[in-house]
Amino acid sequence: MQAKILFAGVNNTSFQQGQADLAELMGLEITAKQVERITERIGRERCGERDAAVAKYAKLPLAQRKDKPANVLAPEVAVVGADGGRVQIRDDSWGTQQDAAVVAENAEAWSADDQHRGTHWREDKIGLLMTMTSAERDSDPCPQVPASFIDPTRIVKLTRELKVKKSASVEESKQEAVAATDTPEAGEQALCAAGQQVHWQPPEVKEKYLTATRRPWQEFGPMLAELAWQKGFYQAARRAFVGDGSENNWTLWRKHFSSFTPILDIIHAISYVFAAATAGRPFADGWPCYKRWMTWVWQGDVLKVIAELAQRQAELGVPQEGDGETHPRVIVNTALGYLQNHKDKMNYPEYRRLGLPITSSYVESAVKQFNQRVKGTEKFWTEEGAEALLQLRADYLGTTNPLPEFWQTRQANATGQANYSQAL
Repeated sequence: MQAKILFAGVNNTSFQQGQADLAELMGLEITAKQVERITERIGRERCGERDAAVAKYAKLPLAQRKDKPANVLAPEVAVVGADGGRVQIRDDSWGTQQDAAVVAENAEAWSADDQHRGTHWREDKIGLLMTMTSAERDSDPCPQVPASFIDPTRIVKLTRELKVKKSASVEESKQEAVAATDTPEAGEQALCAAGQQVHWQPPEVKEKYLTATRRPWQEFGPMLAELAWQKGFYQAARRAFVGDGSENNWTLWRKHFSSFTPILDIIHAISYVFAAATAGRPFADGWPCYKRWMTWVWQGDVLKVIAELAQRQAELGVPQEGDGETHPRVIVNTALGYLQNHKDKMNYPEYRRLGLPITSSYVESAVKQFNQRVKGTEKFWTEEGAEALLQLRADYLGTTNPLPEFWQTRQANATGQANYSQAL
């Protein structure tokens, strides 16, 4: 019965909807508050199991941490990605003393992590591990730029969607309007459509595993690393870490996944190249420039793009005080810095040859699935409640649900005594 209540509490948009479904489908009379309490209690237990596994993993010698458990088969292709979502956290004065203690313990790290000071919006971290099916080839299977990436209508729409996604992280109050247009999987769809036209098959997802937390990035990294070790990812024949340009992503890669091929999401790269190519000049003049730069990016000649961007920057001049973020000088300068910082992660012909993904839209889609449950202008969470929900959501969204094993272990360890905590 608790398993059914938990499913309703985690996989509906709210505890109230979970209560309604349980009443309609099972004839179970239970309040929304009871659904919430059971869900959060089980979520805390799962978080405890996760933390214990991470602590045990951290004590292993380095060589063993980069190996795999003895009974696990390493996948052929292993891919790791990470991204941040958004959730509203209640002021600690609203919560329990226990929740306030959690806030106080992590206040310094969270203040450095969270970008939305002065509001309730905070960042949650989502990690996605995928095993994939693909063929390794002798040469690039798709050397020519697919037509979809030099289609003006499609590129304008794609870059607009990325801008909407970026603005959503800054203006959370507008999120309900954003939700209808935010489609992070557009990059994956574009690549698949392009692949069909040129008889190239991008890698396909076989299995996926997720982890999520509200804790700081330095704690999130070991969680993701332990899960990767648990699934044998460090011994996979082909390994990749895919992400956008966030420094948090690449700090995580350097600390925990440096043996994985680093790949910058090509869709984000395209958006910067398109914006810089069309900045400060008519579209008719900027579009041919974009096509040339996009061709170089696709073919791995990013240094040519950087050279022409530097020349364009010299023509416009460096950004001046008072220039807004839409000023051509600022747009070109931003794109130039972005490509310079990540040029070592943009060898796309080699990634395609190895059968590795070149877009991070998979993890962005995963973030969207978490958001469906925890994000909303009317949803406010305590730190403890958010952590519990994020862990349980990760459990359900993965290919292999660990909860059946959890219930068996929990039943085997039951003492027959109810666990009560003292009322505060």
